[in-house]
Amino acid sequence: MRITTNAILRDYKSNLSTSINNLNISRTHVMTQRSFNSTAEDPASAARASQLHRKYYKNQDNIKMLQDVQNRQDCQEDALRQVSDMVTNISKNYNLQALNGTNKTPEVRQSYASAIRQFQQSMVLSLNSSYEDTFLFAGSDGKNPPFNLTSEGTLTYRGVDINANMGSADYDKLKKMSNENLYVDLGMGLAMDDFDQVVSSSAFNMSLPGINAVGYGNDEKGMSNNLITIAGKLADTLEAETFDADQFGDLMNKFDLLGKNLMNQITELGVKSEFLTTTKDRLDNAEISIQEQMSSVEGVDMAEAISNYMWDQYAYNAALKVGTSILSPSFIDFMR
Repeated sequence: MRITTNAILRDYKSNLSTSINNLNISRTHVMTQRSFNSTAEDPASAARASQLHRKYYKNQDNIKMLQDVQNRQDCQEDALRQVSDMVTNISKNYNLQALNGTNKTPEVRQSYASAIRQFQQSMVLSLNSSYEDTFLFAGSDGKNPPFNLTSEGTLTYRGVDINANMGSADYDKLKKMSNENLYVDLGMGLAMDDFDQVVSSSAFNMSLPGINAVGYGNDEKGMSNNLITIAGKLADTLEAETFDADQFGDLMNKFDLLGKNLMNQITELGVKSEFLTTTKDRLDNAEISIQEQMSSVEGVDMAEAISNYMWDQYAYNAALKVGTSILSPSFIDFMR
């Protein structure tokens, strides 16, 4: 079999190209610290890595959503605590003092009434607090301020009189709004039931209608169940020409009772905050776990990668040296 010079050169160029390609691949593995850089190198690992990347980015979205919900809930808790502090202030400073005989002059009662009305306005402002561009206590309608207190003392929630009588159409509207939910997916496996409704255990409900915190409607005695309205009634009693101590005492008892309901809402927010903290820890742990899985699938053993690179570098240098001896003296060099 005769081996021509062209055949040697052709075979040499093919092998040299292979050496260069192997060197480039091993160099890329070292620089990127990845075991593969294209799907063609390892289709099975590439498919698994793609799934892990989707899980990782989904987990990242859940963490960002949770942080946003947590910030929103912190603002809700701060606003309710402001209202609670005002309730405590009224109960502490304008209850026994107003009933005290030395404070029953019209001038003193008027000053107490003015202070309570100021607190009443401040409560409404706190309950109309917003986070970014969403009102915190507006239920599912976060684009409009939920509470409005008119100059006549009428309080409305999303346009509905908050002191509607039980059984009326307005009361039914208030009851429906008090049960509104606003679910967000925090990685708990969001699911829908047969009626296309969110399964409550698979999502987090961040809705907090303000009327759940301060009450709505009237009780069986016809007395308002709303904290802000009762505050206004206290001021009305103090401003009356004849001060009715018994009526003021009944209103203050009701006011204190509604204040306890407000504290219960704050406690529920605390429970939700604890749940969010636990969920945040779970998502952080999931992120670490996914990163470890991604590293095991895509990552490269650096010691092995550097060894392979050094070997391919050696093979490439050897191939170059071989190239200098391919065009050794031939038959042509001996022709005269």
